Amino acid sequence: MALNTLLDRHATYRANDLAVVFEDERLTWGQLRERVDNLIRGLHALGLGRGDKIAMLLDNSMPVIELYLAAAKGGFVVVPLSPLLRGKGLSTLINDSDALAVVATDHVAPHLDAARSDLVNVTEARFFVVGDPVDGYRAFDELHLEGDGSVVPSADLSDEDPYNVIYSSGTTGLPKGIVHTHGVREAYCTGFAASYRIAPDSVIVHSGSLVFNGSFLTVMPWMFTGCRFVLMPGFDAATMVDLMEAENVTHSMLVPSQIVQLLEDERYSHDGLPSVEMLCSVGAPLLLEHKHELARRFPEQCYELYGLTEGFVTVLDRNDFLEKAGSVGVPPPLYEMIIVDDEDNEVAVGEVGEICGRGPITMPGYYKRPDLTAEAIRDGWLHTGDLGYIDDDGFLFLVDRKKDLIISGGVNVYPKDIEEIIIAHPAVQDVTVFGVPHPTWGEQPIAAVVLRDEADPVAIKDWVNGRVEARYQKIGDVTVLENLPLNVAGKTLRRVVRDDYIEGREE
Repeated sequence: MALNTLLDRHATYRANDLAVVFEDERLTWGQLRERVDNLIRGLHALGLGRGDKIAMLLDNSMPVIELYLAAAKGGFVVVPLSPLLRGKGLSTLINDSDALAVVATDHVAPHLDAARSDLVNVTEARFFVVGDPVDGYRAFDELHLEGDGSVVPSADLSDEDPYNVIYSSGTTGLPKGIVHTHGVREAYCTGFAASYRIAPDSVIVHSGSLVFNGSFLTVMPWMFTGCRFVLMPGFDAATMVDLMEAENVTHSMLVPSQIVQLLEDERYSHDGLPSVEMLCSVGAPLLLEHKHELARRFPEQCYELYGLTEGFVTVLDRNDFLEKAGSVGVPPPLYEMIIVDDEDNEVAVGEVGEICGRGPITMPGYYKRPDLTAEAIRDGWLHTGDLGYIDDDGFLFLVDRKKDLIISGGVNVYPKDIEEIIIAHPAVQDVTVFGVPHPTWGEQPIAAVVLRDEADPVAIKDWVNGRVEARYQKIGDVTVLENLPLNVAGKTLRRVVRDDYIEGREE
């Protein structure tokens, strides 16, 4: 095995090197191993061992880092859940995961209490809280048992042992727990360290939620290379720029909504942050207007990643970022990609179809759901549910998700095509486009915008409709929002915007 050796390796050969920074805490690799070893001792004393699952309802904090490392070394299986989960959505996922213990942030405890009677596997002694004391919960620090100074031995694990179960959706629908094995996470370690040129002397800043699978795009290379990981409690653009300057940050992974806010800060440029070597957009397509501005400020540091938690990615490298600006890159080494039609036949270059891929990070399946696994992985290919095409050079151009497709007058309308036009309006800071029912055309595109300057929505609609390529792309309305709603991963909740718009119109 490899993943279970990494913490001990860094603590042996780089004991005094700084490993992780979180607010006022700064831990070396030696100190971090001591914390994690004490945690492993405590989990063993609780009766937990290899393969046992621990659900986490945590904000960004040191305990998340410790639990991820304890899982890597001790063979526990982590189940990261959004701290925004409530009610049945909370109890359903904890039960489905077969978690035997729960660690929650103090402000989540009241919501967890409401679901505790529905939990079937977690005993009273296995509820832990991070933060202020809460009745009915043991302090997370109680899980840390000091030893005799010896190093806790790594668990006997294989590449097939599960490392985590990550749920792909929130509170509705069938549970889809995505299993990642130690072998999959090893591929995250090596593959993304190579793709992003992360080295032992790199400094990574992370501001997004650590329960989002996108966090592992940098967490695992950090765990592999032994570089420095600077964790933020949450995203704040001005604070992030300050921190990047103070810590000489080299690498960061961001979702488009965060990039949009950072671009409002004039300091966010390579002149202001000369240590930066990599800025990667992930989670949703970065609109061309923002992509070009980001590349203007960081001419040789920009990347983009397209991917699914289920296990396929493409990477747009910094060397191709402008030449292939409309693309989301190519599969990394050891990955393959095809574009297929509705009958799973491969389509021609330039033709839109469903993106399918396979590679070393493809999940073995959904937890306890062979039926859903069989739908997602057919003949060895992961079917993404996303639409795109490949150009003559093999670069992938993302069109949209199948579920977000708008059909107007029998014609496929892709929201992203319209969004690319709207974002070029000088008053528009951010946008999402969605379809609503129309009595004649079936559906009609509607735009929700966030403005940077005051503007008349009707004038914006006319401006856009004068620039779209076809009649069926014309938007029926522009609604102005203060902010676009985001999930814990920082992705725009297009369906929430759509439902709110329809509900408001009905009222």
